[in-house]
Amino acid sequence: MSVTSHLVKRMGPVLKPDPSRVLLRPFFPARPELGWNIVARVLSLSQPECIKEWNLVLQGFSDRQQNLPAQLRQRFLAVQEFVGQLIEISPEREMLIGAYFSLEYALEAAALFNPSIVEHPDQTGLEAGSLRFIMSLRATGEGHVSSVTFRTGILDAANQVSLTPLGQFVAEPQPLADAHWQQTASPQMRSRRSGDHGSEEFRWDDVSFNPDGPLDSRVLFPSGPLRSHGIEDTRFVRFVNPDESSAYYATFTAYDGRNALPQLLTTDDFLRFRFIPLRGPSILNKGMALFPRKIGGRYWMLSRQDDENILLMDSDEVDYWHNPRILLRRARPWEFVKLGNCGSPIETSAGWLVLSHGVGYMRQYGIGAFLLDLDDPSRVLGRLKEPFITPKDDERRGYVPNVVYTCGALVHGNDLIVPYAMNDSATVFAKVDLAALLLAME
Repeated sequence: MSVTSHLVKRMGPVLKPDPSRVLLRPFFPARPELGWNIVARVLSLSQPECIKEWNLVLQGFSDRQQNLPAQLRQRFLAVQEFVGQLIEISPEREMLIGAYFSLEYALEAAALFNPSIVEHPDQTGLEAGSLRFIMSLRATGEGHVSSVTFRTGILDAANQVSLTPLGQFVAEPQPLADAHWQQTASPQMRSRRSGDHGSEEFRWDDVSFNPDGPLDSRVLFPSGPLRSHGIEDTRFVRFVNPDESSAYYATFTAYDGRNALPQLLTTDDFLRFRFIPLRGPSILNKGMALFPRKIGGRYWMLSRQDDENILLMDSDEVDYWHNPRILLRRARPWEFVKLGNCGSPIETSAGWLVLSHGVGYMRQYGIGAFLLDLDDPSRVLGRLKEPFITPKDDERRGYVPNVVYTCGALVHGNDLIVPYAMNDSATVFAKVDLAALLLAME
């Protein structure tokens, strides 16, 4: 057991995967001719037979999907090429065809893990000393596809956690009008750069959710070439601009089925989101984490290009990164296999508090911490000798044994609040006395 583990107080609730949270997704037959065959069979039904089958769809799925007829109507329009433009069919038959080209996907049937936590933009209506928060979570389902889900809750004055009850439905956002990057990018972003992505014309993807749905119903499901097979480990941070305005950024790992690359996501309100491709020679591996404000007029980022060290970069653009330099090397047995950061740095009066993860013998993970100078983040002021969170006995049994991991924490009152994943399957909370944690550093 770590000598700093006594600083940690674990607390509920536990967030476990819920297979009942199902998203309506497109279904594509293995070959195009199979699509024609499916439509031909539906068209061969008499109208009474069609209505009977449509009623079975309503009875079986209306309580699992919000506004099911409208969703299946949209799905029909997406596959209308299989029907032909000249055929007039009834609304029931259209929606039934839509149902044959749809499926339900259990977002978190396998895991709900790797959380980050940020202050909610709405702090109204709270008792004194309380804070409303937003958590992002990596939800993993069939085929090990990862998407982003959200939970909201409140930390009271004693830092007890209460989560907002989940709604019944989940939903994807809709793409907004094409937002070609030159229409809204800054002059710096429009300039051409050398490097991995500099020669490519890139586009921002803008999406928006229905404002009537609660935040915990919103799901960012992977799409697009870079993230077709997964949006993994979002690290949200509330970024404060020099004029005191703020926005939320999240670095994440985009997975296309073969390659994993860090990418960027931003939002002002968790209703509208923008996916921003990152560029530059340092866009490699995983684990980038943005500082929550500019330092010396520049953006700063932690990164992990080599699994060996934690690196530091600065840039005048939030989407272009190069010239990483080593900030922290592996030094202790608990991090001999791997060393990386655990989310964005947290500003304290003592310096930038950074959580780290290390991997040691038997692939056991631990969560540690170190401290950087506020004005010069390349200066390491302190570092824990040992992890302050390691897997307890009941946290070692699961999908991936002996793993504890977080994508971000926050300070509330005198405590550091750390939501963390155990064994890559479920999520729990811990609080740590901040002053004692800083005092324990070398």
